Amino acid sequence: MGSAARNRAGTRDTLGDLDDTIQPRQGEEIDPNRLALWLAAQGESGEVRIEQFPNGHSNLVYLVHVGDHEYVLRRPPLGPVAPKAHDMVREFRVLDAVHPHFPEAPKVLFLCQDPQVLGAPFFLMERRHGVVLRGVAPPEWSALPDYPRLASEAVVDCLARLHAIDISGEDISTEKLRALGKPEGFVERQVRGWAERWRAAKTDELPEMDRVIAWLHDRLPPQLVPSLVHNDFKLDNVMLGPGADHVQAVLDWEMATLGDPLADLGLTLCYWTWAAVAAEHDPHPATPVITTQPGWYTRDQFAERYARQTGRDLTHLGYHEVLGVFKLAVILQQIYFRYHRGQTSDVRFREFDKRVRGLVLLAARMVDGSHI
Repeated sequence: MGSAARNRAGTRDTLGDLDDTIQPRQGEEIDPNRLALWLAAQGESGEVRIEQFPNGHSNLVYLVHVGDHEYVLRRPPLGPVAPKAHDMVREFRVLDAVHPHFPEAPKVLFLCQDPQVLGAPFFLMERRHGVVLRGVAPPEWSALPDYPRLASEAVVDCLARLHAIDISGEDISTEKLRALGKPEGFVERQVRGWAERWRAAKTDELPEMDRVIAWLHDRLPPQLVPSLVHNDFKLDNVMLGPGADHVQAVLDWEMATLGDPLADLGLTLCYWTWAAVAAEHDPHPATPVITTQPGWYTRDQFAERYARQTGRDLTHLGYHEVLGVFKLAVILQQIYFRYHRGQTSDVRFREFDKRVRGLVLLAARMVDGSHI
């Protein structure tokens, strides 16, 4: 893929990136000399400088300068990881398949499957510039009229475009998409797989979680026409353009597959509204609550615009919202498990067990019908 290596990053938007880089955290450093040697063998030579994007909770993400070029490098977290999780080789292949159909997916450039180079498989992709919203909007946006509405609509419309990709064609590029997953039985596999992850990572007994898992298993909804599913579509995995009215990039594709599009919508709404409900008594929530501020789409507005854009039946959306809250609880528990076992010393994860409990209790209330 040497010719692709000459791809240059675009001009920085005037708003810049909300995700400022830092020097790599202690224990998470990458040897620039080893990386430079490997890149030279791929036909990309130049002085290598490395910075780290600090905000992710899962995979480690770095900004790599090679001469005048910029790339984003992704690799798994340190220490043991859950089976099939943090699969950089698969994420590279997902992006390679999706990018021709969905330009918001960044273009991938280099893949290294040899863990001897940097300690784990990794890949490099093009760098996109824009704004990733988490807890606060950049001050420049205060002058933009109605930016929360514009951003809300941009996110909904982007999700609808993703789910509109035709996966039934016969050309080679569509065959790559179909190879990403088997949509039959998708929701049942999601429930079973995430329940297994919960049991492998739990540090305390939570009877409410057992009840939620049983409810999800017993009430599987009918399967909809399948689509490409991102499986982690949330505001801080979306990079917005400078006017807040379009999406520059969608990030973190490691879990993308083929399945029920409402699973994506349910998880998005989990982060958009339900996670804030779970964090009402937590001054440091693990997920952004900016979408609960004035001007942002409500849960109902989000769902209604998605339905208009796609024409899909949302009868069973409530099930997928419970599934989304359940999956987020498991994701945070897996992160806390690594901290609990001493596999990471990142103090951001120290009280994730409390956030997990809040999400589990919320899912249990949703199952009881008090929130859906």
